[in-house]
Amino acid sequence: MCKLSNIAILLPVYKNDKANYLSFSVESILKQTYHNIIIFIGIDGPIGNELYRCLQKYENHSQIRIIYFPENRGLAVVLNDLLALCKEANVEYIARMDADDISLPNRLANQVNYLLLHPEVDVVGGRIEEINEQSERNGKSITYPLTHQECFKFFRYRDPLAHPAVMFRKSFFDKAKGYRNEYRKNQDTMLWFDGFMNGCIFANLDETVLFFRVTDDFYKNRRNGFKRAKKMLKDRFMINKALHYDWSAYLFSFLMFIMTLTPPFLKKFLYRIR
Repeated sequence: MCKLSNIAILLPVYKNDKANYLSFSVESILKQTYHNIIIFIGIDGPIGNELYRCLQKYENHSQIRIIYFPENRGLAVVLNDLLALCKEANVEYIARMDADDISLPNRLANQVNYLLLHPEVDVVGGRIEEINEQSERNGKSITYPLTHQECFKFFRYRDPLAHPAVMFRKSFFDKAKGYRNEYRKNQDTMLWFDGFMNGCIFANLDETVLFFRVTDDFYKNRRNGFKRAKKMLKDRFMINKALHYDWSAYLFSFLMFIMTLTPPFLKKFLYRIR
């Protein structure tokens, strides 16, 4: 019997995360059908007592390492620090997870099997289904393109992968290095851009791998504010130019710029009909 490849799961946590959602998230990883894993939980700055008590349950777990960072520095910085730990541990595959989502039991097994069967692929995602505050499915699923060519075309308009649902081969970060520390938001979009620019190969599974939690806070936090929207538009124009996308990409970027300036209730409506 061949030796199972080791997988690291990167799970950042910060003060606004909810303890019960974090527990669901961690347990969904511990209950995976693939068992050769280590979970790196990175705590981005001070947290409240409820979150701390939740984390205490896992402090002595053999498959979990909890790293407390004293200051809140942002998702990109924490993920880069956790990637450094992955390099020290010499893991072959690196999966992402958010502190309020739920991975399906076969997610890791199916993603690593795909990467084993497709050695040219550097990162693989999959379909996600939305759940609400009560962890109930709302009937909405988001499907992503399957092949690298389709992912590249899709990136003209939107991200070709769901960030919390991906698994990387370590070669991705040999090519694209890591996250851009200066990005408090939009760090996933910039990572995909760096991946395309450095020859990384993208793919998605044709199956649901993650339940993605959508609450009212989700819409309130969707990159509001003129300054942030302007920066996002500038980044998208830079991406469009570097990847030689056509005029439709610029038009869509401008429409997204307008949408980011709308109030949360309208964002929620537009998100539902997109």
